[in-house]
Amino acid sequence: MSLAVLRSRALSGMDAPQVTVEVHLANGLPGFTIVGLPEAEVKEAKDRVRAALLNNCFEFPNRRIVVNLAPADLPKESGRFDLPIALGILAASGQIPDEDLDRYEYAGELSLSGALRPIRGALAMAYAIQGLPGPRGFILPLDNADEAALVRDAGIYPAGSLLEVCAHFAAPEQDADARLARHAAPAIAAIAAAETAADGQYPDFSDVKGQLQVKRALEIAAAGRHSILMVGPPGAGKSMLAARLPGILPPMTEQQALESAALQSISGKFTLTRWKRRPYRAPHHTASAAALVGGGGVPRPGEISLAHQGVLFLDELPEFDRHVLEVLREPLESGHITISRAAAQAEFPAGFQLIAAMNPCPCGYFGHAAGGVDNACRCTPTAISRYQGKISGPLLDRIDMQIPVTALQHAELTQSPAGEASAAIAARVALAFERQLQRQNHPNNLLTPRGIEAHCTPDQAGAQLLGNAMKRLNWSARAYHRVLKLARTIADLDQAAVIAARHIAEAVQLRRALREP
Repeated sequence: MSLAVLRSRALSGMDAPQVTVEVHLANGLPGFTIVGLPEAEVKEAKDRVRAALLNNCFEFPNRRIVVNLAPADLPKESGRFDLPIALGILAASGQIPDEDLDRYEYAGELSLSGALRPIRGALAMAYAIQGLPGPRGFILPLDNADEAALVRDAGIYPAGSLLEVCAHFAAPEQDADARLARHAAPAIAAIAAAETAADGQYPDFSDVKGQLQVKRALEIAAAGRHSILMVGPPGAGKSMLAARLPGILPPMTEQQALESAALQSISGKFTLTRWKRRPYRAPHHTASAAALVGGGGVPRPGEISLAHQGVLFLDELPEFDRHVLEVLREPLESGHITISRAAAQAEFPAGFQLIAAMNPCPCGYFGHAAGGVDNACRCTPTAISRYQGKISGPLLDRIDMQIPVTALQHAELTQSPAGEASAAIAARVALAFERQLQRQNHPNNLLTPRGIEAHCTPDQAGAQLLGNAMKRLNWSARAYHRVLKLARTIADLDQAAVIAARHIAEAVQLRRALREP
């Protein structure tokens, strides 16, 4: 037989479309051609495959070899096609049997010695294979086995080298020792042990002294998945507080964990110890717009997608380029990002919780001279306005809470009692979050206008207070709705069915705009 057909997977956003790998051996001058819109990494497979076959004592056919990766209009990237190309050459030249090739899909990068190296996106590919009618196995590198096996009932067959895969097809089905064994899903005990080992990864709120109002705001943010902007002088503890937020967020469901793990897998950063752990991303302020939202010839997820189901912390917010910050406006509203390129379009989820921090002025001490005369602000009103103006009104309007963080006094820093532990705060957050799921099946930050009308109607005193605040503070309709969502979350923390005036008052206080010079 001079033709072999195998199946593999490409990556397109969160999807893993099927790729048919066709290998044909023809007479004529020796050559090796790969067609089907391959990127540079795929074209380089020719040299890797040739060396791997020769170093494993196989014969490399001295014929014209044509490899077609179909469909032809789908871009193919990375080295995951090395394994199916090598197996196709061996099957087409009669060096391995081809009867069982159609029962599996293949992905794996080959080293020159024939060893299989890990690939990106194994979890996304296993998830796509699981949805196919009829059983089909997935042969992939050993290092990706635990990751892919997180998909329930997936037929994962890991291999360490090309020789092991060839031995699998050459041996009879009765010879279990020579054939690849189906990989069992990681044991619950193993995952629990991994989570236990990572328990100390999130810092605890008990380390933070003082800042009771900011802790309360972060508790509300965690309960309703609200975004928050902290404004305060250097050294007030903004970064310290933000780093502790993931430790009080509600536990992830298995579906949410799979979505987050798939994005980490596509980026090549997934580890089993991160299973069911909320991601925490803190890009530097020099990050580009493509780094935040994703991009590339074959689009890959950016920071906002890698923070899906977790926290995106932007420190020194005005130091980011303004056009970089503006790309956050749409994902903050929609919870996803669509990246369009000439050859491809990809959509990634971006359900992140934005936590931002900034100084009130270039020197950092405007309105916060508690540290003494030496720390008094010396910025001109024009410089302060220009600095604060780096954050556009439309973006600021989309941030649910805007709160001041004051500098700590010496008495607060030397107090001996520790602050409240994250575990106690997380218990209250979990109860409030459960009320939201029972009422509307999603957190309060995702309430639609119709949902706001149904679940966020305040009592008479609260409605009057909110109306007066909207007139005096000149709020937009979006700001009005976001205050109602905040008040609904505060009421959930209080285990209250009706939004009272005290809930509205606290929500209004949590949306204090930047102080003008």
